[in-house]
Amino acid sequence: MRVLVVEDEEELADAIAHGLRRRAMAVDVAYDGADAADRLAYVHYDVVVLDRDLPGLHGDEVCRGLAEAGSASRVLMLTAAARVGDRVRGLSLGADDYLVKPFAFDELAARIRALARRTAPARPAVLEVAGVRLDLAARTAARDGVAVALTRKEFAVLTELMRAEGATLSPREVVARAWDENIESGTGALRVTITTLRRKLGAEVIETVPGVGYRVGRPAGARSDGMEP
Repeated sequence: MRVLVVEDEEELADAIAHGLRRRAMAVDVAYDGADAADRLAYVHYDVVVLDRDLPGLHGDEVCRGLAEAGSASRVLMLTAAARVGDRVRGLSLGADDYLVKPFAFDELAARIRALARRTAPARPAVLEVAGVRLDLAARTAARDGVAVALTRKEFAVLTELMRAEGATLSPREVVARAWDENIESGTGALRVTITTLRRKLGAEVIETVPGVGYRVGRPAGARSDGMEP
């Protein structure tokens, strides 16, 4: 899941991003409305956590722009404006949910996940491919019935590969779905993650398709080539 946090109070924005990343979400941050609009023009986000009173371009304008563009991104307005009229105004602009500051972080995370479920087709809570079992709710993994400890990033990458149902994902696709902008192009971070996943799960679980990308659960009878990333 990829989330954009738009909040001009930098300390708060960074704290929200940090907390959501600890919950295995890929999070980018914008500190003003104009930066948010630029990001939204070329990156798809499942959920946008949007403050209303933003410098440069007001949050209402950002929300209106998403609605007019027919964006599939869900918008959670996060603001200190608590009056009923303020909430009605925000929802009428196209917001999908509204949370008033101060808020409980667990509630924020739960609302983001609920909005993301509306964006994506219904998906199973448990994924099982090639002897690997992922429980997305409990955030646990197992291989042939034996529990395997995964980092948040390993879990996120493996989730996207298993959701692809045998299709090959390019490195760019994996990064776009499981990472945020903090990954630096060319650092090999994804390659390292794939390598550690193979070490923990078995080298045969994740296949490299030369020149294309990675996949889990290759079609029956297919050859296994290029096992190393």
